[in-house]
Amino acid sequence: MELTPYPWQAPLFEQFTRLLTHERLPHALMLSGPEGVGKAQLASAFAARVLCRHARGAAHACGECHDCRMWRAGHHPDVLHVHPQDAGRLIRVDTIRDVSTFVSQTAQQGGYRVIDLSPAERMNTAAANALLKSLEEPGERTLFLLSADVVSRVMPTIRSRCQQWTLPLPRHDVALQWLGETYQMSPDDAEFWLNVAGDVPLLAARLAEPERRKLRQQLMDSFDGLIRGADPVSEAARLDRQTLDLSLWYGITWLEDLIRLGLSGDERGVRNRDLLPLYRQAIKNGRVRDWFRLLDYAKEQRQLVAKGGNPNAQLVFEAWLIRWAALLRA
Repeated sequence: MELTPYPWQAPLFEQFTRLLTHERLPHALMLSGPEGVGKAQLASAFAARVLCRHARGAAHACGECHDCRMWRAGHHPDVLHVHPQDAGRLIRVDTIRDVSTFVSQTAQQGGYRVIDLSPAERMNTAAANALLKSLEEPGERTLFLLSADVVSRVMPTIRSRCQQWTLPLPRHDVALQWLGETYQMSPDDAEFWLNVAGDVPLLAARLAEPERRKLRQQLMDSFDGLIRGADPVSEAARLDRQTLDLSLWYGITWLEDLIRLGLSGDERGVRNRDLLPLYRQAIKNGRVRDWFRLLDYAKEQRQLVAKGGNPNAQLVFEAWLIRWAALLRA
C-alpha cells in the first residue's frame, strides 16, 4: 500500500492531484501501459492521496492520519481491491457483484470510496457487463481506478466510461539510476537488463532475479542446442511447466529481435545483445516470413494463458520448440 509514486511518475501524479484539488476528478480512471511500468504503484499512491485528510495540492498522502494508517495496514473500509483470485486467472462476475454492493453504501469515513481493479483486461464478459452499471451510476465521491497492461483487450464499453491515461516509460537514464539505487545494480548490469526488458524498469528488476536469470540461461542453452541439432522434445521436457508464460515472453522478444535483424541488418536495435552470435546463425537458416509465423504462434499461446486458459504446458513447449528447430535447420 504505497504512498508515493515512482520518480518518473511525478508529472502524472501532479496532474491527478490537480484534478482532485479543483474538484474535476472523473469517477473512473484507467491507467494503461506495459507490465512493469508501475501502474500499481501510481494507483496506490493516488488512492492514498484521495483518502488522506491532511495532504493539500500536489503533496503525497501524509502517511500519519487515521486514513493513511488504515491504508498502509491494508484494511481501509472505504477501499475495495478487485483482482483475480489466483494469478493468471480471470476476474469473474461474483467478484464484481461485491463492487455493486460497495458503491451502494455510504463511505464510512465520510470521504471517497475507492475501487482498485486490475488487470482490467482479465474481466470475463459477464464481469465486464456487471461492472457497467456501477460505472454508469457510481454515486458521489466514488473513484474507480482501473489498470490494464493491454488496454485494447478491455471491453470498449468499459473503456468509454473511463478517462484513459497511458503511462509513459521513464527516460533511459532515469531508469538506469533507479535500478542502480534501488537494486544496487552495477551500471553494466542495469544497462543490460533494461535493454532486455525494453526499457521497462520494474520488468528489468524482475528479470534480473536469480530464478529468472536461470530460466533465461536455460532457454539460451536450448536455443543453442536446437541450432546444433538437439531434439526439441527432449529440450521441452527440461522446461518447468510453471515457466510457460515467461518462456513464451522470452521467445517473443527473441523472435522480434530476429525479425528486426533479418529485415534491417542493423544490430543496434537488438535487445538481447548477448544472443547476437546465435541470431546470426539462425538468420542464415530461417526466412523472415517463417519467423513471423512462429511469432504469431507464441503470441497466441501467451494470450491464451493471459485470458485464463489452461493449455497443456508440455505440449505447448514441444510444439514451440519443434517449430524453432524446423526453422533453424531449414
